[in-house]
Amino acid sequence: MSERSLIVDLHNHTARCNHAEGSLDDYIEQAIAKGIDIFGFSDHAPMDFDPRYRMGFAEMEAYEREVREARERYAGTIDIRLAYEVDWLPGHMDERVMNADVDYLIGSVHFIDKWGFDNPEFIGKYADADIDGIWQDYFDLVEAMANEGRFDIVGHLDLIKVFKFVPETDVRLIAERAMDAIKRAGMVIEINAAGYRKPIGEPYPSRQLLEMAYERDIPITFGSDAHAPQQVGFRQEELRTFARSVGYTVAADFQKRERRLLPF
Repeated sequence: MSERSLIVDLHNHTARCNHAEGSLDDYIEQAIAKGIDIFGFSDHAPMDFDPRYRMGFAEMEAYEREVREARERYAGTIDIRLAYEVDWLPGHMDERVMNADVDYLIGSVHFIDKWGFDNPEFIGKYADADIDGIWQDYFDLVEAMANEGRFDIVGHLDLIKVFKFVPETDVRLIAERAMDAIKRAGMVIEINAAGYRKPIGEPYPSRQLLEMAYERDIPITFGSDAHAPQQVGFRQEELRTFARSVGYTVAADFQKRERRLLPF
Protein backbone atom coordinates (compact mmCIF):
# COMPACT_ATOMS: atom_id res chain seq x y z
CA MET A 1 0.00 0.00 0.00
CA SER A 2 1.29 3.41 -0.96
CA GLU A 3 1.89 5.84 1.88
CA ARG A 4 0.61 8.70 -0.27
CA SER A 5 -1.99 10.66 1.64
CA LEU A 6 -5.49 9.85 0.43
CA ILE A 7 -8.71 11.80 0.71
CA VAL A 8 -11.62 9.61 1.79
CA ASP A 9 -15.27 10.74 1.77
CA LEU A 10 -17.67 7.92 2.65
CA HIS A 11 -21.00 9.61 3.50
CA ASN A 12 -22.94 11.01 0.55
CA HIS A 13 -26.49 10.78 -0.74
CA THR A 14 -28.40 10.57 -4.01
CA ALA A 15 -31.67 11.94 -5.33
CA ARG A 16 -33.31 8.61 -4.49
CA CYS A 17 -33.70 9.71 -0.85
CA ASN A 18 -36.20 12.41 -1.95
CA HIS A 19 -34.33 15.21 -0.17
CA ALA A 20 -31.16 15.36 -2.25
CA GLU A 21 -30.51 16.54 -5.79
CA GLY A 22 -28.15 15.84 -8.67
CA SER A 23 -27.00 12.81 -10.61
CA LEU A 24 -24.39 10.29 -9.46
CA ASP A 25 -22.04 11.69 -12.09
CA ASP A 26 -22.54 15.22 -10.71
CA TYR A 27 -21.40 14.06 -7.27
CA ILE A 28 -18.47 12.09 -8.65
CA GLU A 29 -17.26 14.89 -10.90
CA GLN A 30 -17.31 17.26 -7.92
CA ALA A 31 -15.38 14.71 -5.86
CA ILE A 32 -12.76 14.47 -8.60
CA ALA A 33 -12.52 18.27 -8.74
CA LYS A 34 -11.98 18.31 -4.97
CA GLY A 35 -9.14 15.78 -5.20
CA ILE A 36 -11.04 13.02 -3.40
CA ASP A 37 -9.53 9.57 -3.94
CA ILE A 38 -12.24 7.36 -2.42
CA PHE A 39 -15.87 8.45 -2.61
CA GLY A 40 -18.75 6.58 -1.04
CA PHE A 41 -22.46 6.70 -1.80
CA SER A 42 -24.34 5.83 1.40
CA ASP A 43 -27.90 6.81 0.70
CA HIS A 44 -30.71 6.53 3.24
CA ALA A 45 -31.78 2.90 3.38
CA PRO A 46 -35.43 2.02 2.89
CA MET A 47 -37.51 1.43 5.99
CA ASP A 48 -41.21 0.97 6.81
CA PHE A 49 -41.16 4.29 8.71
CA ASP A 50 -40.66 7.87 7.50
CA PRO A 51 -40.74 6.83 3.82
CA ARG A 52 -40.69 10.42 2.51
CA TYR A 53 -37.01 10.77 3.34
CA ARG A 54 -35.59 7.60 1.79
CA MET A 55 -35.73 5.32 -1.22
CA GLY A 56 -38.25 2.50 -1.37
CA PHE A 57 -37.34 -1.16 -1.12
CA ALA A 58 -38.12 -1.55 -4.82
CA GLU A 59 -35.32 0.92 -5.61
CA MET A 60 -32.51 -0.95 -3.84
CA GLU A 61 -31.55 -3.05 -6.85
CA ALA A 62 -31.36 -0.05 -9.19
CA TYR A 63 -29.45 2.05 -6.64
CA GLU A 64 -26.85 -0.67 -6.10
CA ARG A 65 -26.54 -1.33 -9.83
CA GLU A 66 -26.11 2.35 -10.68
CA VAL A 67 -23.37 2.84 -8.09
CA ARG A 68 -21.55 -0.27 -9.32
CA GLU A 69 -21.82 0.96 -12.90
CA ALA A 70 -20.40 4.31 -11.82
CA ARG A 71 -17.54 2.47 -10.10
CA GLU A 72 -16.67 0.80 -13.42
CA ARG A 73 -17.14 3.99 -15.41
CA TYR A 74 -14.71 5.95 -13.24
CA ALA A 75 -12.22 3.15 -12.53
CA GLY A 76 -8.69 4.49 -12.63
CA THR A 77 -9.85 8.04 -11.87
CA ILE A 78 -11.58 7.70 -8.49
CA ASP A 79 -12.57 4.73 -6.31
CA ILE A 80 -16.32 4.51 -5.71
CA ARG A 81 -17.85 2.73 -2.70
CA LEU A 82 -21.40 1.44 -2.23
CA ALA A 83 -23.17 1.64 1.11
CA TYR A 84 -26.34 2.52 2.99
CA GLU A 85 -26.98 4.86 5.87
CA VAL A 86 -29.33 2.88 8.11
CA ASP A 87 -31.57 4.43 10.73
CA TRP A 88 -31.30 2.78 14.13
CA LEU A 89 -34.96 2.32 14.89
CA PRO A 90 -35.66 -1.05 16.55
CA GLY A 91 -38.49 -2.92 14.90
CA HIS A 92 -38.10 -1.07 11.61
CA MET A 93 -34.71 -2.18 10.29
CA ASP A 94 -35.00 -4.67 7.46
CA GLU A 95 -32.81 -7.69 6.74
CA ARG A 96 -32.82 -6.84 3.03
CA VAL A 97 -30.79 -3.79 3.99
CA MET A 98 -28.75 -5.33 6.80
CA ASN A 99 -27.62 -8.20 4.54
CA ALA A 100 -27.08 -6.12 1.40
CA ASP A 101 -23.91 -6.75 -0.62
CA VAL A 102 -22.27 -3.41 0.09
CA ASP A 103 -18.92 -2.06 1.19
CA TYR A 104 -20.12 -0.74 4.56
CA LEU A 105 -23.15 0.26 6.59
CA ILE A 106 -23.42 3.57 8.42
CA GLY A 107 -25.59 3.34 11.52
CA SER A 108 -27.28 6.60 12.45
CA VAL A 109 -29.74 7.76 15.09
CA HIS A 110 -32.27 10.22 13.66
CA PHE A 111 -35.22 9.33 15.90
CA ILE A 112 -35.90 9.35 19.64
CA ASP A 113 -39.17 7.47 20.22
CA LYS A 114 -40.04 8.18 16.56
CA TRP A 115 -39.42 11.91 17.03
CA GLY A 116 -37.28 13.13 14.14
CA PHE A 117 -35.23 15.46 16.31
CA ASP A 118 -33.01 16.75 13.49
CA ASN A 119 -35.93 17.62 11.20
CA PRO A 120 -36.85 21.34 11.30
CA GLU A 121 -40.51 20.31 10.94
CA PHE A 122 -40.41 18.98 14.50
CA ILE A 123 -38.10 21.49 16.21
CA GLY A 124 -40.96 22.72 18.42
CA LYS A 125 -40.62 19.72 20.69
CA TYR A 126 -37.37 21.10 22.10
CA ALA A 127 -39.21 24.02 23.72
CA ASP A 128 -40.65 21.96 26.57
CA ALA A 129 -38.01 19.23 26.65
CA ASP A 130 -35.46 18.25 29.27
CA ILE A 131 -32.40 18.88 27.11
CA ASP A 132 -30.04 16.86 29.29
CA GLY A 133 -32.54 14.00 29.24
CA ILE A 134 -32.87 14.14 25.45
CA TRP A 135 -29.11 14.01 25.06
CA GLN A 136 -28.90 10.99 27.35
CA ASP A 137 -31.72 9.29 25.46
CA TYR A 138 -29.89 9.95 22.21
CA PHE A 139 -26.57 8.51 23.37
CA ASP A 140 -28.35 5.54 24.93
CA LEU A 141 -29.64 4.80 21.42
CA VAL A 142 -26.14 5.17 19.96
CA GLU A 143 -24.95 2.72 22.61
CA ALA A 144 -27.71 0.23 21.70
CA MET A 145 -26.86 0.58 18.02
CA ALA A 146 -23.20 -0.16 18.67
CA ASN A 147 -24.09 -3.12 20.87
CA GLU A 148 -26.07 -4.60 17.97
CA GLY A 149 -22.72 -5.16 16.23
CA ARG A 150 -24.02 -4.90 12.66
CA PHE A 151 -22.72 -1.53 11.52
CA ASP A 152 -19.29 -0.29 10.40
CA ILE A 153 -19.49 3.47 10.90
CA VAL A 154 -21.33 5.67 13.42
CA GLY A 155 -23.04 8.46 11.50
CA HIS A 156 -22.73 12.05 12.80
CA LEU A 157 -22.02 10.95 16.38
CA ASP A 158 -23.53 13.99 18.14
CA LEU A 159 -26.30 14.89 15.69
CA ILE A 160 -28.47 15.80 18.68
CA LYS A 161 -26.62 19.16 18.85
CA VAL A 162 -27.88 20.16 15.38
CA PHE A 163 -30.14 23.03 16.56
CA LYS A 164 -27.79 24.22 19.34
CA PHE A 165 -29.84 22.87 22.24
CA VAL A 166 -26.91 21.79 24.41
CA PRO A 167 -26.89 20.08 27.82
CA GLU A 168 -25.68 21.45 31.12
CA THR A 169 -24.18 18.06 32.00
CA ASP A 170 -20.68 17.40 30.65
CA VAL A 171 -21.20 15.68 27.29
CA ARG A 172 -18.33 13.31 28.12
CA LEU A 173 -20.36 11.86 30.97
CA ILE A 174 -23.46 11.58 28.80
CA ALA A 175 -21.58 9.84 25.97
CA GLU A 176 -19.21 7.63 27.97
CA ARG A 177 -21.16 4.36 27.73
CA ALA A 178 -21.85 4.93 24.04
CA MET A 179 -18.18 5.54 23.34
CA ASP A 180 -17.20 2.37 25.19
CA ALA A 181 -19.78 0.41 23.18
CA ILE A 182 -18.43 1.84 19.91
CA LYS A 183 -14.96 0.72 20.90
CA ARG A 184 -16.15 -2.79 21.81
CA ALA A 185 -18.02 -3.07 18.51
CA GLY A 186 -14.93 -2.17 16.49
CA MET A 187 -16.82 0.66 14.80
CA VAL A 188 -15.44 3.77 13.13
CA ILE A 189 -16.58 7.34 13.86
CA GLU A 190 -16.97 9.70 10.93
CA ILE A 191 -15.98 13.34 11.01
CA ASN A 192 -18.99 14.76 9.23
CA ALA A 193 -19.12 18.18 7.56
CA ALA A 194 -22.91 18.57 7.61
CA GLY A 195 -22.82 20.33 10.97
CA TYR A 196 -21.14 23.30 9.28
CA ARG A 197 -24.34 23.74 7.25
CA LYS A 198 -26.64 23.59 10.30
CA PRO A 199 -27.36 26.01 13.19
CA ILE A 200 -24.65 24.38 15.34
CA GLY A 201 -22.03 25.56 12.82
CA GLU A 202 -19.40 22.93 13.56
CA PRO A 203 -18.64 19.38 12.44
CA TYR A 204 -19.87 16.20 14.05
CA PRO A 205 -18.46 15.19 16.49
CA SER A 206 -17.28 17.91 18.85
CA ARG A 207 -13.64 18.13 19.91
CA GLN A 208 -14.51 16.67 23.33
CA LEU A 209 -16.02 13.56 21.76
CA LEU A 210 -13.28 13.20 19.15
CA GLU A 211 -10.72 13.31 21.96
CA MET A 212 -12.66 10.57 23.75
CA ALA A 213 -12.54 8.50 20.57
CA TYR A 214 -8.79 9.05 20.20
CA GLU A 215 -8.18 8.06 23.82
CA ARG A 216 -10.01 4.78 23.09
CA ASP A 217 -8.15 4.20 19.80
CA ILE A 218 -11.44 4.34 17.86
CA PRO A 219 -10.66 4.90 14.16
CA ILE A 220 -12.15 7.73 12.15
CA THR A 221 -13.23 8.37 8.60
CA PHE A 222 -14.59 11.43 6.80
CA GLY A 223 -17.94 12.30 5.24
CA SER A 224 -19.36 15.32 3.44
CA ASP A 225 -22.91 14.03 4.03
CA ALA A 226 -23.64 15.75 0.73
CA HIS A 227 -27.24 16.08 -0.40
CA ALA A 228 -26.23 18.18 -3.40
CA PRO A 229 -23.13 17.97 -5.60
CA GLN A 230 -21.77 21.33 -4.47
CA GLN A 231 -21.65 20.03 -0.89
CA VAL A 232 -19.10 17.33 -1.79
CA GLY A 233 -15.76 18.13 -0.18
CA PHE A 234 -17.22 21.08 1.73
CA ARG A 235 -14.56 22.36 4.18
CA GLN A 236 -12.78 19.01 3.91
CA GLU A 237 -9.35 20.42 4.69
CA GLU A 238 -10.74 21.85 7.95
CA LEU A 239 -12.02 18.38 8.84
CA ARG A 240 -8.58 16.87 8.28
CA THR A 241 -6.89 19.65 10.25
CA PHE A 242 -9.35 19.06 13.09
CA ALA A 243 -8.58 15.33 13.09
CA ARG A 244 -4.83 15.94 13.04
CA SER A 245 -5.11 18.39 15.93
CA VAL A 246 -6.50 15.58 18.10
CA GLY A 247 -3.76 13.16 16.97
CA TYR A 248 -5.28 11.19 14.09
CA THR A 249 -3.15 10.45 11.02
CA VAL A 250 -5.12 7.65 9.28
CA ALA A 251 -8.70 7.28 8.10
CA ALA A 252 -10.80 4.19 7.47
CA ASP A 253 -11.93 2.90 4.10
CA PHE A 254 -14.10 -0.18 3.54
CA GLN A 255 -14.44 -2.71 0.77
CA LYS A 256 -16.91 -5.59 1.14
CA ARG A 257 -17.21 -4.79 4.87
CA GLU A 258 -13.43 -5.13 5.34
CA ARG A 259 -11.71 -2.12 6.91
CA ARG A 260 -8.32 -0.69 6.05
CA LEU A 261 -6.65 2.42 7.45
CA LEU A 262 -5.09 4.91 5.06
CA PRO A 263 -2.88 7.95 5.76
CA PHE A 264 -4.54 11.30 5.21
